[in-house]
Parts: sequence; C-alpha cells; structure tokens
Amino acid sequence: MIKQTILSVFRNKLRAALTISGIAVGVTAVVLVSAVGEIGKNEISATMAGMGMDNLVVTAQENGYSVLTEENLSEIKVQNGVTNAMPLMNLITEGEILKTTSQVMIWGINEDAKSVIDLNVLHGRLINKGDVKTGNKVCMIDEKLAIESYQRSNIIGKEIELNFGIKNETFTIVGIVKSGVSALQNMLGGFVPDFVYVPFTVMQETLGSENFDQITVKVADSDTGDKVAGVIKQELSSDYAQAGVAVENLLKQKDNMNSILTTATIALSAVAGISLIVSGTSIMTVMLVSVSERTREIGIKKSIGASNKTIMSEFLLEAVIITLTGSVIGVLAGILLSLAASLIIGVTFAVNIPMCIAAIVFSVIIGGVFGVYPAMKASKLKPVEALRHE
Repeated sequence: MIKQTILSVFRNKLRAALTISGIAVGVTAVVLVSAVGEIGKNEISATMAGMGMDNLVVTAQENGYSVLTEENLSEIKVQNGVTNAMPLMNLITEGEILKTTSQVMIWGINEDAKSVIDLNVLHGRLINKGDVKTGNKVCMIDEKLAIESYQRSNIIGKEIELNFGIKNETFTIVGIVKSGVSALQNMLGGFVPDFVYVPFTVMQETLGSENFDQITVKVADSDTGDKVAGVIKQELSSDYAQAGVAVENLLKQKDNMNSILTTATIALSAVAGISLIVSGTSIMTVMLVSVSERTREIGIKKSIGASNKTIMSEFLLEAVIITLTGSVIGVLAGILLSLAASLIIGVTFAVNIPMCIAAIVFSVIIGGVFGVYPAMKASKLKPVEALRHE
C-alpha cells in the first residue's frame, strides 16, 4: 500500500511538487522563527555573562558616593555559596588609538576577571595581580576596537589614550579579548560602546577614589542566588548602617528575559504555523481532484475485493506522505537558512529541536485532518458507478 501510495502521489509530479512546497514553506517559517528565538536567548545569555550580568552586583553608597572597600570584598569572598568576587569600576568616555576616536566603556577590574566575567583572550594576556598591585598602565581591549583602528586584531604593544574627564592617560595594550558583549556590538553597531579593561587600582588613582563602584559576585549555584544576596546584604548593612546597601540578583533578570523571549518565539511560531492550516486546504483540494481522476481505478479495485477501509487508508496515507515530505524538506530548509544567517551575522548557530519535531507532527496531523473527507468520498464510491466513469 505504501509503495502504491507513493507512486500515486508522484503520478502528477508538478502538482505534487507545488503541494509539498506549500507545506515546506510553512514549516520553514516556523523553524526560522524558533531558531531566531533560540539564537536570541543564547546571545542574551552570552552577552549578560560577558558583562558580568549573570552574577550578583553589590553596591553601597553614602551621600551618592560608593563606600565599598577591600575589606568588604574579603568579607564577601568567604560567604557560603560564593565562588569568587571582583571589584568593579566603570566609566563611559572616549578612547583614541592611532588618531581614531571611539566611545568606550572603561572597566576597572582585577586578576579575577577571567573567572567572574566571560573573557576570551585572542592575543596577549589578561590583567594580572602584578598589574593591579603596582598600578601598571596596561589594558585589554575588545577585538572590534583593534580592528577599527589598525584593521587587524593583534595590536599587542600599541597604545590607547583614555579620557578620564579630569585628564587623559595613555595605556599599553597587553591583551585583545572577545567578550560576551561582542555579538551585541555586531548587531547594534555604535549603540554599544567598545570595552577597555584596566587595573582598578589605576582607575582609582586617576579618579582620586579609594573605593569601588561595585562588587561583582559569582555564585556557585544560580538557585541559591537570592539566599546568598540576602546574606551579603545583611553583612554589609551591619558595616554601613547609614549607607544604601543593595544586592541585585542579575541571574533573575537573565531568566526573565529568556522567559519573555521564549513566549514571544512561541507566539510568532504559532502565527507562522497558520500558513500550515492554509496549506491544508490545498491538500484537500488536491486530494479531491485525485479522487475524481482515479474514480475508475477505485471502481476496479473495489470490484476485485478492495474494502472501503482499504481505499480510505490509501488516500489518507497519500495526504500524510505529502505533508510528511513537505515538513521534512521545510525543517531542513529552515535549519540551513538559520545556519547561513548565523554565519553572516556572526552569532553562534542554534536550533530549537522540539519546535522542529512539533512542526513535523502538526503538519502530518493537518494532512490527516484535511485528507479525511476526500478519503471518505473515495471509499464510498460504488464499484459499478465508478467503473462507468470516463
């Protein structure tokens, strides 16, 4: 029956191809939308990790000025559930390399940056403990900033001049990094500043500050983030009774954004899936035409013993094969288009496998539902009347 059904489907190759392509286009749309959502979630996670935004962020201010110190950093590091903690300072300003001026965000960090935020060293090295202790005027910069100035990524040993508002300072570049924010910079261009990382001690000295702007805390388990945040806040509040102590769990923000994106992806996939229902009507039309064309064939089959059930099963199977073929082609096309788009944009490829499977199953169900009426019509034909049909 399967062999006979496949032959029947492709008896009229053009009609079969057009019907299958209608299903394939609908499924491709669903796969593309779900892939965009999946890639978006991954990029948001990577971006937030690269900016240290999958951690806890601690701030404590009195009269608008931060009061966080080395002593607070040490207190936080020994708390249960804390993997590591790092002082953090930041300033949005301008940086100049080779007479090329760009908007940059300066991050004051220490040697623990690698374990707290996502930094992938492409050339050179990270800022180390010696740089922090002696206040070396060295820095790491984003790969994008290096390419913009020298048209190549490896510019170790070159210098960058940074504007700290009160004065300019020249730093030697010791590392080129690719951070989690790189994908966001590629997508949004000039809206996201390039990142420059310097020893926080140099930033303190230049700005005339003895404290940190923030402390970024890496927790061992994201599920215990709120508990750890509560303990840290209680500890710091006892040290600074008059200060406004805040511990923000950015892991929650990340989960919330992923949840919103998942909901949006499902909604958009459902809208794209409407085209599959529209394709279902074309399947019914094709199957009705097929029944009309094969009326005499049905009469012959029934006259030599084919039951109503057999005839109905054959036409239902025909509708299912059409939708199954179209949906598989659509999934493959969607995956290939998503991969091509990922390579062009420069983001990590991802595909939503459950959504692909759901698209195939839904297509087959649509084929079965819209193929029922033509199949029933074919099965109820009377042999004598069917044989008379010209």
